[in-house]
Amino acid sequence: QVRLVESGGGLVQAGGSLRLSCVASGGAFSSYVLGWFRQQPGKEREFMLAISRSGGTTVYAGSMEGRFAISRDNAKNTVFLQMNSLKPEDTAVYYCAARDSSGTPSTSSGWYDNWGQGTQVTVSS
Repeated sequence: QVRLVESGGGLVQAGGSLRLSCVASGGAFSSYVLGWFRQQPGKEREFMLAISRSGGTTVYAGSMEGRFAISRDNAKNTVFLQMNSLKPEDTAVYYCAARDSSGTPSTSSGWYDNWGQGTQVTVSS
């Protein structure tokens, strides 16, 4: 079981950028597929992006391409979510998730078996 801790959330003005980090401990980080999800107020948790073990494969939800990017640093046990041109509707709790897998990242939240506690991002207009 790996422990995931997100950071980097906060309040940002529309049009601004944030980079979220998720640090993993207690597991073999390089064995994990990693994903980012978010839960907007009053909505279900939604898939955003995911990255394979090696970082060679990334999967994006269609609506996330262009403004969001995922990357990982296996040496630092960290996965990043770069968010640009933020909009008020990006206000949400952002979660990282992990699963020990050599396969293609899944877009399904149920596939991931390790979750962080989430970090709040608020975008003001």
